[in-house]
Amino acid sequence: MDEFKQKLHSKFAGEIDDSLETRDFYSHDASLFEIVPQLVVFPKDSQDVQSLITLVAKNKKTVPDLSVTARSAGTDMAGGAVNDSIIVDFNRHINKMGSVSATEAKAQPGMFYRDFEVETLKHKALMPTFPASRDLATIGGMVANNSGGEKSLEYGKTKDFVNSLQVVFADGNEYTVKPIDKAALDSKISQNDYEGAIYRRILELCEKNYDAIKAAKPNVSKNSMGYNLWEVWDRKTGIFDLTKLITGSEGTLGFVTDITYRLVPYREHSGLLVLFLKDIDKLGDLIPKVLEYKPASFESFDDQTLLLSIRFMPSFLKMLGPVKFIHLLLTLIPDGLQMLRGIPKLVLMVEFNGDSEQEVRDKIKALHKDLGHKRARYEINGFEEDPTAAASEKFWIMRRRSFQLLRSKVKDKHTAPFIDDLIVNPEHMPTFLPELRQIITKYKLFATIAGHMGDGNFHIIPLMKLEDPKERAKLLPAMKEVDELVLKYKGSLSGEHNDGLVRGPWLEQQFGKEVLGYFKEVKSIFDPENIFNPHKKSDADWDYSYSHIRDHF
Repeated sequence: MDEFKQKLHSKFAGEIDDSLETRDFYSHDASLFEIVPQLVVFPKDSQDVQSLITLVAKNKKTVPDLSVTARSAGTDMAGGAVNDSIIVDFNRHINKMGSVSATEAKAQPGMFYRDFEVETLKHKALMPTFPASRDLATIGGMVANNSGGEKSLEYGKTKDFVNSLQVVFADGNEYTVKPIDKAALDSKISQNDYEGAIYRRILELCEKNYDAIKAAKPNVSKNSMGYNLWEVWDRKTGIFDLTKLITGSEGTLGFVTDITYRLVPYREHSGLLVLFLKDIDKLGDLIPKVLEYKPASFESFDDQTLLLSIRFMPSFLKMLGPVKFIHLLLTLIPDGLQMLRGIPKLVLMVEFNGDSEQEVRDKIKALHKDLGHKRARYEINGFEEDPTAAASEKFWIMRRRSFQLLRSKVKDKHTAPFIDDLIVNPEHMPTFLPELRQIITKYKLFATIAGHMGDGNFHIIPLMKLEDPKERAKLLPAMKEVDELVLKYKGSLSGEHNDGLVRGPWLEQQFGKEVLGYFKEVKSIFDPENIFNPHKKSDADWDYSYSHIRDHF
């Protein structure tokens, strides 16, 4: 690596750091894994990224372990942003805003979503597929993971909002990737170069296995497992769209250096109807009833999340500042009265948007009235109407900040997101959730459950002492049981957070050997020397992943 570092210095304008302190900092993300890199680099611009990839490609044969992993905020919960070779930090320099309008915004991948949103809101526009970690995440990570979030019920996922990408492929050159028609596709495949070969070979793969690839798409509203191959080529429309493949590829096919997002109009008025459930047996009837009213979001968190939020209430002072914290305390008083009726098993948050406050109020009241008539039937032990964004903020704080709270405040145990992000169609909730809870109880896992009720997408975060061999021994059997349960109900093991080191090893279980073969071919077409982010996606292996679980926190 010393010789490679010397070569890189002459071609690289950004910083190059191999200090123990820096390598230790970049050895983990928000997952349960730890891998110490040999080098961390901070490219100044796209030219730096191209120079780096070109040099890696030239030296790969003599240094077989040489590889690069892109990283921005380091909030990945699946271990997708760690690597034992070179970490490439986009957050320090490649973080600039480009052009913005009411319909489209261009920015670099290292930019925080929170800063990106400030700029789009100046045009009364929004990129709506932000994750719950919206204050911490970058827009590049959202592309890498094909993120979704609380608004995905209404708007879909990140792949649905990518207009174009600038991507550095394994030959070290930067290319524009965007949807193209058949004439443009014919022109691409006729090129006698690296780009032309990618388009030609991916089209051949899609055409040769068209029906099998289309059938492989998981039958759920969102998925981040594998490569999104089924949306690349459509014979009916004649549209070929490699952005669908790059988005969600976790930096394993190339490095994104610029993103152009489609935006939607920002609706200033929103509010919640909050439902407190004393049981979950009636969810199968309740969910479709709520969805009839076409909410913008339909979120949930469980009793453990609620109790932890109450227990660590002083922590919100540091997170929010004194003004917002006092507001949070005051607005929680009505819900404190609800607690006198017993801690609910589940808190459901049904959000409505509108062009006026009155429109939001009317939508909330209509659903409240309909559900109120059947309150006993649905096991609802309380309602709260919060018809403005300010009034509903307290619930969003609990929902969005729960993982951050767990990571920082439960000192004797650590977050272990190894069964996180599963998705099963909502009609299965009455039977699926009790069976899921049985597995959690069987392995004596203390876990919070929060998620997107409208999609059936849940984030389950156990708290464990992973330095204890007995606790660590629970990981594989518990994961197998949860995965088998999800697949029994025709779900996906990841709705939003991608494969990484934790779910990549189960791609064959999710898709079967034949489709996994297609994924491996995709990887080989884009990255024949395995330069980009190894041990994720199609070449993941559980033994490798398990050997890199953190043993100290």
